[in-house]
Order: sequence, then C-alpha cells, then structure tokens
Amino acid sequence: MIELIATVESIEQAKELLPIVDTIFFGEELFGLRLPHSFSREEQKELVKLAHQAGKQAMVAVNGLMHPEKMKLIPEYLAFLNELNVDKISVGDVGVIYVLNKHPEWQLSFVYDGETLVTSARQINFWAKRGASGAVLAREVPIDEMKNLVETVEVPVEVLVYGATCIHQSKRPLLQNYYNFTQQTEDKSKARGLFLSEPKKDHTHYSIYEDSHGTHIFASNDVCLIKELDDLNDIGYQTWKLDGVFSSGQHFVEIARLFHQARQAVLANEWTEALAEDLYKKVQTLHPENRELDTGFYYIEPSKIK
Repeated sequence: MIELIATVESIEQAKELLPIVDTIFFGEELFGLRLPHSFSREEQKELVKLAHQAGKQAMVAVNGLMHPEKMKLIPEYLAFLNELNVDKISVGDVGVIYVLNKHPEWQLSFVYDGETLVTSARQINFWAKRGASGAVLAREVPIDEMKNLVETVEVPVEVLVYGATCIHQSKRPLLQNYYNFTQQTEDKSKARGLFLSEPKKDHTHYSIYEDSHGTHIFASNDVCLIKELDDLNDIGYQTWKLDGVFSSGQHFVEIARLFHQARQAVLANEWTEALAEDLYKKVQTLHPENRELDTGFYYIEPSKIK
C-alpha cells in the first residue's frame, strides 16, 4: 500500500484531490507550519467530513514550535480535533506530545515531524516507542542513508516527493525588522512573493515570508522525485507527500493526478523510464514558472552534507 498525502488550499480543491490521494493535509496557521491556507474551525470540520465520506483520511498540522502563548491554546485545539475524529496529526513540539499523553482518552494518532531533526532510525524509533504512528523524514537525508535507515525503522516514514523545502526558520520577525530599519511598509505574507538572492548569484531564488511562527526561507529549487518513485517503493518508502505551499489551484491538482498515475504504474509493475520521463515533463509544465525543480538531497553523497 502506497499512501499519497497532499496539502489542500480550499474546500473545492480538497473535493478534487480526494479521489486522487489517500490523505489530505491541512490546518490553521496558528498551530501549523507553512500551510497553503489557514482554515477556520468550521472549514476544518468540513474537510474532515469530506475526507471520511470519501473513505479517505484527514491529517492536521500541529507541527509548529509552540511558544508559551500558543502552548496555552493547545489543549483546547487538540480536544477540538479529537471531537472531529481527525485521523492523525503532525507534531513537532514535545510540549504537544506531553499534552497528548495527559489525555489518553483522546483518539489522536500523531506523526512525529521534527523537521531537520529526523535523520536516523534511532530517533524515529525513540518517538515510536512514545506513541508516534509515523515520522516525517528530514529533507536533507540522501538515498544512501535512506536505505540504511529503512532497515531498522519501526513505523512508516513520510518522504517529500513534490514541493518546497524550508532551509531556515527563525522566530524573529526578520522581514519586519528589515522594513523598520529601511523605513518601509510592505506586505510580509507569502502572497507578496518575496525572495532573497545571493550577491553575484542571480540564479538563487530563496522565497521568504513571515507569519506568527516567524520568518521562513526556502531553497531556490523545489523537490520533484516522480522519476524516483519506483526506487522509493522498492526500498520500502511508501508514504509520499505532495506539498502545495507554492503550487496552487488546479495545477496542483493535476500534479497530484500525475503522481497518482505514477503510483498506479509502480503497483502494477508497469513502471518504465520512458513513463517516468514523460510524467516529469508534465509536472514541469504545471509547476510555477518562477520556481525550478530538482531532486534536492536525494543523490548527494552523505559525506558532502554539512
């Protein structure tokens, strides 16, 4: 069984994605990191209902670093998600896990999402022993290390197969501080489309925005592993994530459809290099024009990662 997880940006997009994917991923900005859209409580309720009516799962992002002011709100939010019968939540803060453990009556399954910290089977198994039903692998783990990791891991491990990679997050309001210093008034949100570029390196394009979690900076290129899906399945990675934080609307739905087609070919033993290349080219045409695609850390020699 290969699980395909996709972020959603609207109720209508969710309706189109549910026939294609197994799990929709969403949440509200107050508790979830780098989401395509922040949903109201009523909208979250509707999304869970739609997923269950389609026989699919609803996964909610509770993966922010919860500073004291947000931590106070966590028990109420988790109780709300439990009441909705959410299938699983994504958690990165130990404080949230502590609250979960204080309420064994809640039927909330959590996936450990510690971002760049999740790089070894030992760490994943540590959280599995403490209740995690899965883990989100750090984007910086190359295939050679992934092969070793999967041999001893005790729970399913999610891999990003399409989407943007955050390379830096700071709780500090870096954009606002810059605007204050330069005496400017500008929009700091994702919708503004801001990016950083290194001096004398015009090809660099680090997207940046600010929200209640602080400042987020992304790699110049987004990840696309559609040509590597057969290999991922063979070595034991069968939880695939599609992240649409910078890929929106119908284009993201069509990209999800291409990954679903790839999944069907892998499961039917009909995977070929020609099909992989064709699917990759189709993803390229649907991907945002101002963003490039590559395989991220996938093929990098482990000794070269610092």
